[in-house]
Amino acid sequence: MRTYLISYDLAKPHLIKHIVAHAIMAAGQSWARPLEQTWYVRSNESEEALEAKLTRVLDIDDGLLIQRVKDDAILTNTSIRWFKRRQAGVETGGDTNIVAFPMPKAGLTDEPELPFAEAC
Repeated sequence: MRTYLISYDLAKPHLIKHIVAHAIMAAGQSWARPLEQTWYVRSNESEEALEAKLTRVLDIDDGLLIQRVKDDAILTNTSIRWFKRRQAGVETGGDTNIVAFPMPKAGLTDEPELPFAEAC
């Protein structure tokens, strides 16, 4: 599993900011968003494969940075909390901003929660 830093600059953020965020969250197995337009994504895919996925939702005037990084980082006034990719096929029941997460199957043990990164 590789960790990538993904950052973007949108020419028209009011139109596609949420579309880009959704594409980034779906791009890997887990993700973190320490700053407004800066993300970490853990994925087995290459930089080129991630770029191909993300440029589908970007405008021609938008900027995109994808860089493989180590897990270590220096953070000031922020923290990193890793989230796992949402499962597909979960319905919300209509036109709403509520996201429903599926209930865990009976008998399955919970996976441990991913830790916070600590600032130096």
